[in-house]
Amino acid sequence: MSNHPLAGKVAVICGGSGGIGAASAGLLAAAGATVVVGYHSNAGKAEAVVAGLTGTGHLALPAPMTDSAALGRLAATVGDRFGRADILVNSAGMTKPVAHKELDGLTDELIDEVFKVNWRGPFAAVRAFRQLLAAGGDGLIVNISSIAATTGIGSSIAYCGAKAGLDIMSVALARALAPEIRVLVVSPGVVDTEFVAGRTAEANAKIAAGTPLKRVASTDEVARAVLACATHLTFSTGSIIQVDGGRHL
Repeated sequence: MSNHPLAGKVAVICGGSGGIGAASAGLLAAAGATVVVGYHSNAGKAEAVVAGLTGTGHLALPAPMTDSAALGRLAATVGDRFGRADILVNSAGMTKPVAHKELDGLTDELIDEVFKVNWRGPFAAVRAFRQLLAAGGDGLIVNISSIAATTGIGSSIAYCGAKAGLDIMSVALARALAPEIRVLVVSPGVVDTEFVAGRTAEANAKIAAGTPLKRVASTDEVARAVLACATHLTFSTGSIIQVDGGRHL
């Protein structure tokens, strides 16, 4: 396979300045794609990701997952600028740790926010980019989920529920959008990022000890699964790819 299997392709990464998103941007760009790094509020961080990418023509653009109209504008901008979008990676997410026994700690407002960012946002992004992705006849959506969707172990019950919803949404979309668009899910376990506020190195070490492969994932390991969806798993759709060191076992 060519060193640049994605040459000529445009990849849009919502949540592109976060750990998994930035790592995915790096690998997709190295494979030849032109990358749009979508960000929620930190333009400087997104611009720094763009500056570090292989190749030219990459952009940082606002992609707030809770603003469907803004996602529509993002798709219009990508269409105007590049005339195409081949890959959409939904890597944006949010959570707030709430012990599962603390039912009162999971307020209605927090539940709504978790579902808005982790479920409605990815759906809105797919809705916005559907026409561009379908136009090439070989579009790809990769949704970043979590094994919390199936284990029920996660930062909060709402987060587990939102990711479970994302998984089944992806299965339904894979059926609905075929054959022009494939939909795949990359489902990490614990990843060495700052995504979960307050989770320490000691906590990661404890989790690693209970994982068959005895460590947590790097962002690059998750990003390699995203890259594989675009370059190797070309006859797969509606599948969930776990990248968790066996933690779900």
